[in-house]
Amino acid sequence: MLAIDYGADGSVIISGRLDAAQSPRAQAFLDAVQGEVSLDCGGLEYISSAGLGVLLKTQKRLMQSAGGLRLKRVNPHLRDILRYAGFDQIFVIEPAE
Repeated sequence: MLAIDYGADGSVIISGRLDAAQSPRAQAFLDAVQGEVSLDCGGLEYISSAGLGVLLKTQKRLMQSAGGLRLKRVNPHLRDILRYAGFDQIFVIEPAE
């Protein structure tokens, strides 16, 4: 299951599993964000290639208008996946504390 919503500080909080079944819902939510967006991944347990595609599409769209997607509270497993996919060259990634 996937949960995605705005946090009290204005960041986007995502938790659960971002897989092919949940990607359309996540994409619809992220299509509405603008500017510099912090995506709190502290509760994200799993991401598939479809989920990576959602992040990439959102990043490309935001960068066209001088914005961007910052991934924060990224756990070590997710950070490894992002690094292997080369996303550490595309996103600002802040590790979990």
